[in-house]
Amino acid sequence: MQTFYDQPYSFRSPVTSADRVLVAVQKAIVEGDIAAGSKISEAGLAKQFNVSRAPLREALARLERCHLVERTPNAGARVVTLTYEGLIALYQIREELEGLACRLAAEQMANDEIEALSKLLEQHLESQRVREGESYYQEAGDVDFHYRIILASKNQYLINMLCDELYFLVRMYRVQLGMNGPRVSRAFDEHKAIITAIANRDGELADLLMRRHISASRKNIETKLQAHKEVS
Repeated sequence: MQTFYDQPYSFRSPVTSADRVLVAVQKAIVEGDIAAGSKISEAGLAKQFNVSRAPLREALARLERCHLVERTPNAGARVVTLTYEGLIALYQIREELEGLACRLAAEQMANDEIEALSKLLEQHLESQRVREGESYYQEAGDVDFHYRIILASKNQYLINMLCDELYFLVRMYRVQLGMNGPRVSRAFDEHKAIITAIANRDGELADLLMRRHISASRKNIETKLQAHKEVS
């Protein structure tokens, strides 16, 4: 059975050269160091990350499966572009699946797991930028509130979909467009309300609150996408 501390495939410690270059390129794409929409140069990446072509190609194939890279016949590979249409489609799925994860977490989480999740939010609040409403940046994995909720569902199929297939594309939108600005304080308060509902074993309310939270996040990113479009 999936336990609270098990790691999905995408979060296991790198073992092979392909694993290591995957982690490095994935992070660079998510954080915008490799720009959204940019053409992938295998030669350039191989030199940048000091790796041969074979493990790099394996890593790129895995990045395709988690939707960070798109390959077009006769045109090569590109980093995915962050678009309004892509955001809507992704967040429709995210609302449904993470709402379900909350409902299951309210049923499945032990009291000490809920306490640990509450302490995680306290750690987030220790950040001056969160306290002052500037930025709510969360590292990937165990210190990400959403990741912890997903694992707490203890449903392996749900975990595979959200953590292995969609997590880093969602994170790309969140990191580049959604973790700063006026929603910071509201997002933190929404996280607290979700934990309260889970602690009260109210799965229906936890589900509803997560859906509303993700919907508000989507609207915030929509606004920023529109602003970027107008500037460009």
